[in-house]
Amino acid sequence: MILQALCGYYDALARRGEITPPGWSVAKVSFALDIDEQGNLCGVIPLKITPEGGKKEVPQSLQVPEQQKRAVNICANFLCDNSSYFLGIDNKGKPDRTLKCFEEAKALHRNVLDTVDSPAARAVCAFFDTWQPEQAAEHPVLADYLEEILKGPNLVFSVNQLRVLDDPAVRAAWDDHRSARSAGAASGRCLVTGRQAPIARLHPAIKGIKDAQATGASLVSFNASAFESYGHEGKETGQGLNSPVSEEAAFRYGAVLNRLIADREHRQYIGDTAVVFWAEDAEPLCQDLFSCATFGGPSEVITDRDLHDAVKKLARGDPANVNGVPLSPKNRFYVLGLAPNAARLSVRFFLQDTFGQMLANVQAHYDRLEIVKPANVTNGALPLLQLLNETVKTVKTANSNSRDKKASPPMAGAVVRAVLSDGPYPVSLLEQTMLRIRAEQDVTYGRAAILKAFFLKNREFKVPEEVLTVELNDQSNHLPYVLGRLFAVLERVQSAANPGINATIKDKYFNSACATPAAIFPLLTKLSQSHLRKLDTGLRVYYEKLIGDLENRIRETLPARLPLADQGTFHLGYYHQVQKFYEKKDKGGTENV
Repeated sequence: MILQALCGYYDALARRGEITPPGWSVAKVSFALDIDEQGNLCGVIPLKITPEGGKKEVPQSLQVPEQQKRAVNICANFLCDNSSYFLGIDNKGKPDRTLKCFEEAKALHRNVLDTVDSPAARAVCAFFDTWQPEQAAEHPVLADYLEEILKGPNLVFSVNQLRVLDDPAVRAAWDDHRSARSAGAASGRCLVTGRQAPIARLHPAIKGIKDAQATGASLVSFNASAFESYGHEGKETGQGLNSPVSEEAAFRYGAVLNRLIADREHRQYIGDTAVVFWAEDAEPLCQDLFSCATFGGPSEVITDRDLHDAVKKLARGDPANVNGVPLSPKNRFYVLGLAPNAARLSVRFFLQDTFGQMLANVQAHYDRLEIVKPANVTNGALPLLQLLNETVKTVKTANSNSRDKKASPPMAGAVVRAVLSDGPYPVSLLEQTMLRIRAEQDVTYGRAAILKAFFLKNREFKVPEEVLTVELNDQSNHLPYVLGRLFAVLERVQSAANPGINATIKDKYFNSACATPAAIFPLLTKLSQSHLRKLDTGLRVYYEKLIGDLENRIRETLPARLPLADQGTFHLGYYHQVQKFYEKKDKGGTENV
């Protein structure tokens, strides 16, 4: 189903004229080797560009003949390759192998261009016939760029400063060569298209996944007997037949997946997982809308107001119009998560639904997260990336190397699945959030929102909805919630009695009060009496009434230990009460104490 969806996306892009045709791909190219019509090297043309808003030059993306999949094998690419194949030199310390690479490239270009009636084709053939790899390092034309060229960037050819790739006769010759190559492939019924066609022996390399092989990793591959079907063994004939996908379908899904991963505006990373997404009709505005709604961040094409209005309409099943582009809630939408796994890619998740339903699931998630915010929090929601960051360390410890940098990858993937499919959140989200609260003794806005959303969705934890409110519920008698509120009040009393105190009861007793209230709250109550005596009469009476009201709500023996769900409820009570203290009575800014 993944390959079918990708191939469908390729076809939609092709109808819009936005993707390379079969047999062609996009590669990053750093230099052009400029030759004359006799094949003599005349110059090196830098092709790097400085992207908008960037400071460093990067290789230019060009449409080139389809790149071959390479590991340790020698396999030349047509008209776009590195110095090993085009010049017969590199810095790898294996001159014999490098010479074989050059000979392989020479044979390929001779095979494709020998009969082509074009000055550009004849010039390339003449270059390979006359070039001397043994003397390449001393060639004066290469001197200024030799060090960088030897690092292995992609090179292309130009003849008298006109790119060979733009020559119609050369492009036609490559298409004919590719068709002839497919004629010798094993034929079978393609699992993607259902049609009889030449079967791809090797599938395309998917490039750009963080921490995967730089040369590309495979989404589909068979390179060990354990993965082979009976009668489909061997590298030459059996690999592709274990899961027959036609060469055409393999090219289409590879081209479109590489395009999605290279699209930095829409590709997102959740932990180690690259998340890509697309609409069935290839409308790019759907990607913009989904990216902003799910992952947050500003958009150059959608205003905040248009985003809010469009999401609201689509989520309830109504069509929307953004910047004159009609968007249908019934349009199919796909979300794919890929993680590195040695030479292959692991599929963390693949989700599909109507665009409207996907946005409705996201909106339901944000509704569950809604909770009162501190004054310094101005964002409208808690995007997925920020939510996951709440489960990692925010306080730098003495051992800086132990500081967590990203959320747990399995948990992150499970959270994305839960949000987009409207399923229950993984228990690991609760565990990691509680772990961070215990480690840092800090119930942040984000962590409180996670606890509320988790207990609202995962009803098996049986936390009463009366405490899962946006703001403080001062009528609730639920014991863990009341204890959390009481702790916040006792902490407030101490701070009022000892302004500027370095260590409060929160620093010393927060975790133990949450986990073992029977052992800690009698001590905290006793301490509060000495703190209350330091306050002026009006403030003392206010806090005595508040403490008395909360203690009257405790109608059972304090438990020796609170289970995990009750500890989470304790944190919610504490957070709600703290935010209530900072609530403003009126527009004049008087603090509600």
